[in-house]
Amino acid sequence: MVTPAHGTTLRTPDPGRRLRVEIERLRDEATRQKTLAHRRAEFWAKADIALGFPAALLAGSAGAAGLATADARIPAALLALASAGFAAGAGFLRSATRCRANKRARHAWAAVEGKATVKLAQERPTPDDLDQLLACRQTALNAYDGGDPQADPPPLAAG
Repeated sequence: MVTPAHGTTLRTPDPGRRLRVEIERLRDEATRQKTLAHRRAEFWAKADIALGFPAALLAGSAGAAGLATADARIPAALLALASAGFAAGAGFLRSATRCRANKRARHAWAAVEGKATVKLAQERPTPDDLDQLLACRQTALNAYDGGDPQADPPPLAAG
């Protein structure tokens, strides 16, 4: 119990209860973020196909048209320009990279959600439990920016 300066008595919430509420908040955040990452991964996969497939199709058509007859060179050049535009758009948006990043993030948020659920199954969560979950949350946040965690690290420069 705490007595502030104006004389009223306030109850201090149970520390175990505050930990549980914070872990529940982290679990709910992880659930939302996992769903968002899944939607974003689907979007970027579709964008990759929507830009990459026409680029490949137009490039093939331009090559075939250009080799067919001399009269088809102008349409072939236009097809090649369109193909280059799709390829440049795909390269600029980096949709395949964004799709992979969101898939990594989805898995990381699912791990946070699962660990939070396990921690909530315990009778009394500890501050260490919250620390572990916050570290997992940071890993999930970093999953959007970082490279593939399974990839080999770059070699160190000899010095």
